[in-house]
Amino acid sequence: MQENSEVRHFRTLFFSDVHLGMQAIRVDELLEFLSVHDADTIYIVGDLIDGWRLQKEWNWPPSYDQLARVLFQKAHQGARIVYLAGNHDEFLRDYLGTYFGGVEIVDRMIHVSADGKRYLVIHGDQFDVVVANAKWLAHIGDWAYNFALKINVPVNWVRRRMGLSYWSLSAWAKQKVKSAVSVMGRFEEALSLEARTSEVDGVICGHIHHAAMHNRFGIHYMNSGDWVESCTAIVENYDGAFELIRWKDTGAPAKLPRRLKGRKPQSEV
Repeated sequence: MQENSEVRHFRTLFFSDVHLGMQAIRVDELLEFLSVHDADTIYIVGDLIDGWRLQKEWNWPPSYDQLARVLFQKAHQGARIVYLAGNHDEFLRDYLGTYFGGVEIVDRMIHVSADGKRYLVIHGDQFDVVVANAKWLAHIGDWAYNFALKINVPVNWVRRRMGLSYWSLSAWAKQKVKSAVSVMGRFEEALSLEARTSEVDGVICGHIHHAAMHNRFGIHYMNSGDWVESCTAIVENYDGAFELIRWKDTGAPAKLPRRLKGRKPQSEV
């Protein structure tokens, strides 16, 4: 963890897709990130726990317990923590509306930004055609994703020896394979349509492990990315401006171009 780092305080913090239970994830990086980033409200936007993986092979190292302690400690210190269930931790949907250690479990939430704009916060798997209609195919996709992560290990060992930066097979496929690009585009469009139907100004989601901020479909779309590879999160400042933080890139935030002016903070279900 970083030492002697100034803690950045935000109005709201959003992160998703940590996938506790998978072998290759960035828990240590997330712990480091949380040690120097704090917020009044923290949204865990689904798939913190990977129930699919844990059912197949139990993997729960001490760092997972450390992450749980950090989150519970933030709740104890007064932060509001909202956990939105995803498809990999869908067992939590049996407990919607309940609290566990000060953590609120919900399926979706309307977040009101500092400037009074309303955002639908949801994991997003409900709008993934494969997950919704062919769960067996989603499990095959999950296996393929884990296989790609395993291939990354020897490939990036060689790249480090050659002085090259980290390279991701799964990220490359998402960007280069035409069908994958099309699926991501349809997902973003479907979430934007749901936001418009819900009569809100934007949507904040996760699920597809692709951090993004844009207004491509006439709706302010934000995806918090993941902590399997990319190490990304979204934050809202006290003036209502949103930032996409790419923690692997030395923690430097990529700011959304337009600034949002502040009003009295509030949130509603």
